[in-house]
Amino acid sequence: MSADSTPTLEDVARVAGVSRATVSRVINQTRNVAPEIQEAVRRAVVATGYVPNRAARSLVTRRSDAIGVVVAGAGPAGNVFSSQVFTDPFFGRLLTGIIGSLRPHSIYPALMLAENESDEAEIAAYLKQGNADGALLISTHAVDRLPALVAEAGRPAVRFARPPQPAPVSYVDLANRDGGALAADHLASLGRRRPAAISGPLGVPAAQERQAGYLDRWARLGRPFVPSVEGNFTYDSGEHAMKELLVGHPDVDAVFVASDLMAQGAVHALHDHGRRVPEDVAVVGFDDSSPSRLSRPPITTVRQPLEAMAGEMVRLLLERIADPSLEPTSVIFEPELVMRESA
Repeated sequence: MSADSTPTLEDVARVAGVSRATVSRVINQTRNVAPEIQEAVRRAVVATGYVPNRAARSLVTRRSDAIGVVVAGAGPAGNVFSSQVFTDPFFGRLLTGIIGSLRPHSIYPALMLAENESDEAEIAAYLKQGNADGALLISTHAVDRLPALVAEAGRPAVRFARPPQPAPVSYVDLANRDGGALAADHLASLGRRRPAAISGPLGVPAAQERQAGYLDRWARLGRPFVPSVEGNFTYDSGEHAMKELLVGHPDVDAVFVASDLMAQGAVHALHDHGRRVPEDVAVVGFDDSSPSRLSRPPITTVRQPLEAMAGEMVRLLLERIADPSLEPTSVIFEPELVMRESA
């Protein structure tokens, strides 16, 4: 092999001391090969600088080496762009975790945005045609047809969060109800006795669970009524909801807000109304995302380990692609209270 030539399978075979056919089997994973031979071939690939031809390999493996990452936004109008997918810390952290977890496998994400039923149908058809080996589904819609559509297309899929409607698809989620309970326990431990809540959109299972955990724990602590206003996971909705709570319940001394972005808006509203945080009103958010650290004061929050959850989504999907006979499964992460200055 000359210094300026492109390495070939024959070059790898010569360095590894095996046949060209054996190198092909190892690279394309079409048959079982002894571990020591696989290792010799991998070393030879590194030594020669050989890069497999993806188009040729896909003809053998019938795989595209691409993963569809389908994002459906959480905006009130159901429009992905209006919900600021590309600036929202929730979506940003998940996408960063997915890309980082796919990179070591030399698999490329194909980002697809589902704004309406037409988009969903096009995405299902795209996957059914084999343009991607599987899909990672990220949605906070109260109604989500994608898991069922992808399952009908015969492609493996893993969803972030439990689907609102039952579907034969694996998912990764957080114990959101326990997270709400953590917030209530912490606020109660501070001696707060007039709690309130700003929930996420209550058609979304995660928002329902966080709210239920918070309210149930306060009920066990002897507070059967906790005033609440529904938000939509945006800064503005948190600010408006806090103002509404202060009008109806001016003596509130603690508030649990179902996302850090909304909590940042709530803290702003409290400052505008002359309320000190945490002296007058203690605030606990949810997610442990950048708004909780950028707020003044920094916000105590319930951590959702989105990067680790993204990595688990990738792991489950790659396992299912490698073995389509695997049954759908679920992995539930535990929340953790992160102490800062707001409570």
